[in-house]
Amino acid sequence: MTFHMLGRGGRDLAIDLGTANTLVYVPGEGIVVDEPSVVAIETVDGIQRVLAVGSDAKALEGKTTDDVRTYRPLADGVISELRIAEEMMKHFIERAGGAHFGLFHAPEMVVCVPSRSTPVERRAIKAAALNAGGRAIWLVEEAMAAAIGAGLPVAEPVGSMVVDIGGGTTEVGIVSLKALMYGTSERIGGDRMDEAIGAYVRRKHNLVIGNGTAERIKKEIGAASATPESELIMGSISGSDVATGRPREINVSQAEIADALNESVCHIVELVLAALEHAQPEIASDVIDRGITMTGGGSLLRNIDRVLSDETGLPVRVAEKPLSCVALGAGRTLEDKEFRQALCAA
Repeated sequence: MTFHMLGRGGRDLAIDLGTANTLVYVPGEGIVVDEPSVVAIETVDGIQRVLAVGSDAKALEGKTTDDVRTYRPLADGVISELRIAEEMMKHFIERAGGAHFGLFHAPEMVVCVPSRSTPVERRAIKAAALNAGGRAIWLVEEAMAAAIGAGLPVAEPVGSMVVDIGGGTTEVGIVSLKALMYGTSERIGGDRMDEAIGAYVRRKHNLVIGNGTAERIKKEIGAASATPESELIMGSISGSDVATGRPREINVSQAEIADALNESVCHIVELVLAALEHAQPEIASDVIDRGITMTGGGSLLRNIDRVLSDETGLPVRVAEKPLSCVALGAGRTLEDKEFRQALCAA
């Protein structure tokens, strides 16, 4: 493998540290790590050790013994378990070939953060990245990174609007001239949608299902709005009966899943409408002409682009590579020093 060397000898990295998945970008190679943000910790005689990280750890969720626990060290787009987040980042950095061997080999990193993350939350992300082996940490807001990764003309004097629906947050940004003219985020995303499906199934069918099952059915038949055919589109789910505790399998329709997701979708629509209200007149005119670009895993939910277009009256398109736009945008800021200094906080 050929390492692309930058800075003072380290293999610099851009990291999309997501609630659901973490992506690592290496200049000259692209995205080299795309793994679930999950860590499995084993405790033996009071001593803890990392048992698995990423896909291997996610496979253990809901199936562990008393000595093993799985953690998602990020919640709503920010770090909730600092030590575990550091261990996860160390693992992914090593996977990407960015492990350091002293100060002069430590990599610089661009790390994405939610637009409305607090100074304390941003310091936690920087601390985790530094402790994981970084030398200099640059923070870029996810909405800006998503816009860059989606190919929007962020450096030109035109307004562009991006909606990034991730696992923990939904980011809405209006960008122009390398600046985030307006950015906001709401702590609602794919994880909240999974929780909403689980709550709906328990309430309507007296069945308890895990988040993994909820996520699967969302991907298989989930939709932001029902259509006349939705009652006929079915999916099967298994769980524990509330009354008896015994395993049971049921069929649910796409219309039911759309009903379960209605509140989440409405919140996202409200966030976008609020952003449009804050746009300056000339910027708003550009957005009307250019429309809205969607990124993130949530943009793949059936009909969500149609719902957003109906509610805003604007054309809406899903980016070509919605799952990797944020990481690709962070990678571009890493590769272009002037761009990085214009967009990032060190």
